[in-house]
Amino acid sequence: MVGIAKSFQLKDAVDILIIGLLIYGAIKLVRETRAGQLVKGLLLLVLLFFISSNLHLVMVNQMLYYVFQFALVAILIVFQPEIRKALEQMGRSSNMSRSIADAVGARDKDSEKQRMRKAINSIVDGVGILQQLKMGALIVFERKTKLGDIIETGTQINCEPSGQIVGNIFFNKAPLHDGAMIIRDGMIHAAGCILPLTKNASVSAELGTRHRAALGVSEESDAVAVVVSEETGQISVAVNGVLARRFTRDTLRDVLESYLIPQEEKTSTVSRGLSFLLGKRTVKK
Repeated sequence: MVGIAKSFQLKDAVDILIIGLLIYGAIKLVRETRAGQLVKGLLLLVLLFFISSNLHLVMVNQMLYYVFQFALVAILIVFQPEIRKALEQMGRSSNMSRSIADAVGARDKDSEKQRMRKAINSIVDGVGILQQLKMGALIVFERKTKLGDIIETGTQINCEPSGQIVGNIFFNKAPLHDGAMIIRDGMIHAAGCILPLTKNASVSAELGTRHRAALGVSEESDAVAVVVSEETGQISVAVNGVLARRFTRDTLRDVLESYLIPQEEKTSTVSRGLSFLLGKRTVKK
């Protein structure tokens, strides 16, 4: 023990820290996704392998040997969405993008904030129109994770948002009303887009396709999705795989600002928005 302590260096501590973080990330990924059941199955196979080895069960050992050979490839194929999500979360947690953003001039930041605030107000106005007309909507605000593959499934528009435009797009006889609207950089970038549905089997059966699509895109990206129910006019918001419901137009505006306007200058709104989300009835992963 004394010899180990004397030879212990800073690089050893860094080595242990990195391994610990990797193990923590793997455990978190397993607990929060369907990979948990796979790990239980693999542990059972490992236990069976040790038992068969001690009992010298040749055929069982040989079969398990081939299973383990192909297990890694099978895991990469079957759990590609979960692995992709984990890598995207690692990328979003990086400070690199924040450092680049800090280098941008204050004028550009103010312009971006004004454009996003205008977009939020327009979307809220459009949601109010749709509520009165008893028409549904699905609106997705793109953030750091680009949604190019989803945008390609719809029709690109590239126009400034307004309540009237939102109402026209989601009018129930309009050609694009069934898909999702994508907001990028404060602009209506596309409409009629197809979103991935949630893979969460525990989601309430009362939720329709729009709500499941909102959950799906929020599970696979950091996007903020707004849903207006066609049946009830109820407003819901999905973020990070969690769906919060029963928003009013005012509270919808607050929550959208808390997520979409730079947080360092909106700390009070952030706290209000997050506490509101936590206090709502939610559908979790």
